[in-house]
Amino acid sequence: MGARTWLMAVLNLTPDSFYAASRATGLDAVLAAAEAALGEGADILDLGAESTRPGSAPVGADEETARLLPALRAVRERWPEALLSVDTRHAATARRALEAGADILNDIGGLADRALAEAAARAGAAVVAMHLRGTPATMHRLPPLEDPVACVREGLGAVVARADAAGIAPACLALDPGFGFGKNLDENFPLLRELDALHAIGAPLVVGVSRKSFLRAEANEPPEERLPASLAAATAAVLAGAHVLRVHDVGPTRAAARVADRLLRATL
Repeated sequence: MGARTWLMAVLNLTPDSFYAASRATGLDAVLAAAEAALGEGADILDLGAESTRPGSAPVGADEETARLLPALRAVRERWPEALLSVDTRHAATARRALEAGADILNDIGGLADRALAEAAARAGAAVVAMHLRGTPATMHRLPPLEDPVACVREGLGAVVARADAAGIAPACLALDPGFGFGKNLDENFPLLRELDALHAIGAPLVVGVSRKSFLRAEANEPPEERLPASLAAATAAVLAGAHVLRVHDVGPTRAAARVADRLLRATL
């Protein structure tokens, strides 16, 4: 990846993702969103067909693949050289996505599904594995953490162990600390402040803070009004050594990340 932070653009093939502007239902909408993201400088397109927002209900693998595969195939056909990621925690979906041309599996479940991990290993696919407390349906009701950074560091260590047990090569694994996933609102800030403590685990870090609820200035501030805060959080993540940012707003985030990258490379 070099010194530049990469951008993973969110393409939600769902009717209920928390940020309405990220939803792309129908092939024309998916292709338009992909073209816009690539045109603004996205390095990876991340296609997801199950909303995992707080309180969301699970989607079965059959429904997920019915949403996902036509879009994935269409994007792969239009942009054969693009890096395509699939956001799934289901082994059946992962296997079919890899067969359809996905390069990366983005698993919010942290490889808890051994079958998904083994499918990735067999395919030699890249994997992003996230730290998650609870489930999307329950994570917003969990008790507070005494030490969010220690919790995430320990949890990601367990993820690395699961990846190793499944045969995923270390060079194929990246880790996501899971901002907002089982962390109460204020617990995300020490995690962002001390993000560099996670480098000791030894894997690249993928950070998703874009428009998340912990960034809101007021309790009723909607995701549509969180772009400035998202750019501030993205800049902080880059300065702390994030390798990849998962984002909704590619162009503005690219501009912010470019400044942060230059600060990291600046010499007297």
